[in-house]
Amino acid sequence: MSKQAIIKNTDLFKCPLCSSKMDMIGEKSLVCLKNHCFDLARSGYVNFFTRPVKTEYDQAMFHSRSIISKYGFFDSMLDTITDIIGNTIHHSSLGRTVMLDAGCGEGSHLHQVMEKLHLKTQRKFTGVGMDLSKEGIQMASKQYPDCIFCVGDLTRSPFMDEKFDVIINILSPSNYGEFKRLITKDGLLIKVIPGKEYLKELREALYHKTDKQRYSNEKVRRHFNDHFNLIVSQQVYYNKAMDEETLAHLIKMTPLSWSAAEREINKAIHAIKNITVDFTILCGKRKELQQG
Repeated sequence: MSKQAIIKNTDLFKCPLCSSKMDMIGEKSLVCLKNHCFDLARSGYVNFFTRPVKTEYDQAMFHSRSIISKYGFFDSMLDTITDIIGNTIHHSSLGRTVMLDAGCGEGSHLHQVMEKLHLKTQRKFTGVGMDLSKEGIQMASKQYPDCIFCVGDLTRSPFMDEKFDVIINILSPSNYGEFKRLITKDGLLIKVIPGKEYLKELREALYHKTDKQRYSNEKVRRHFNDHFNLIVSQQVYYNKAMDEETLAHLIKMTPLSWSAAEREINKAIHAIKNITVDFTILCGKRKELQQG
């Protein structure tokens, strides 16, 4: 299914090396006009890197995120994203609806939003996920063959201009220059950032009386407003009960654990029974088009 989706949507892609258009050769390779060639993996994803890229996000972390996602930890946030997209698209004239998850990890967010949107709107969505991590994309392509997945860099993304009706960017770095280039004229950018109380119990347990105990998203919000016209800003706030096994996966999933002491992590797993979930969802449109 993944390979067939790529074949049907080759017009989305451009060569990340020379920026020329790409075509499918058989069912095995995307090749550009200058003969730069990128082979499809057996599970259907494309790796647009010419050399390995090292990231902090490994297979164990993505395995834990998949478990946390199936536990329903992100459901309320994903429901809100679905409502925003569904309500906006319902009143728009968007044609083929193509959605990019920039920083998709193991693909669970993209898959769930697409499923929820189909139920809400009865429209067919084409989902594309991109991430720096080959490990995450490998997992995504095996679990969710109804989507297109690729390993790529958001600073030099392998996509043609104005091809995406919706871009979602969930708890992941942004590149607003690329977002403006990739999004259609009426397209939506949806960025999810932590609220100030997101995982506050973990912050207090792992980083008590340090600068990591508190968090503010004001700088990120201002950066979004500098580049996109904000049309929706919505907080999603709730508490989630956690047993020790699930909490251990949550800790493994979050970068908060990367510089925490193992002793503090073990204490937190035994002590914390509930976690605060606090997201801010920002939805915007290209600024220059709004002003024009």
